[in-house]
Order: sequence, then structure tokens, then C-alpha cells
Amino acid sequence: QVQLVESGGGLVQAGGSLRLSCVVSGRVDSINFQGWYRQAPGKQREVVAHKVGGGSENYADSVKGRFTISRDNAKNTVYLQMNSLKPEDTAVYYCNVRGTSYDGRTWNAWGQGILVTVSS
Repeated sequence: QVQLVESGGGLVQAGGSLRLSCVVSGRVDSINFQGWYRQAPGKQREVVAHKVGGGSENYADSVKGRFTISRDNAKNTVYLQMNSLKPEDTAVYYCNVRGTSYDGRTWNAWGQGILVTVSS
């Protein structure tokens, strides 16, 4: 079973930065998708950034140039660096990682969600 644990959220002033981390643990052989989503109060969950396999990163228009998704394979950790934060970035952020286990089974795991609050 694959588990994701997120950290790094909190309260920050507009213009500030935060880095979210998502540690992947369990029966992981390979990762072929990594993504970050967010859900603001009263709104649907939306994708913020994602990367498929070895392809390029993709970002929502609202965060392009400000957010960066990355992964440290040695630490089995996916990051979301968020710069120039705006109040409208306030939301619960979720990491989503998909891959294959050593027994060949595919898996799709979600983090527990972490709150990011940006004050004006």
C-alpha cells in the first residue's frame, strides 16, 4: 500500500513563498504521474500542476510563472514551490501520485490535504 504524507502548509502574507512536500512511502516501484490539486472553500477541486512520466511540467494558468512542481527521487518526495502567493491561492492542497508496484499493480494515491492560507 502506498501512502502520501504532506507538509509545509500554513499562513503566509501575500507575496510570500511556501514549499509543500509530499513524501511517498510503501510498495513503490515506479512513479508515472505526480500532481498537485487544490480546493478552495465552496469551489471544486482543481489541478494546479502535474507531470506525466518524464514529460514536461504543466501548470494551471493562474499559477504559471509562480509555482514549480519537482521531485527528489532519492527522498521519494514531490514538491510544490509556491512563490508570489496571492490571497486567491488560499485552499487545501492535495498531492496525487500514481505509479506501479513491484508486483506490477498500478496504484493511485492521494495525500491528506494541507491548508495554505494567504493573507492580504
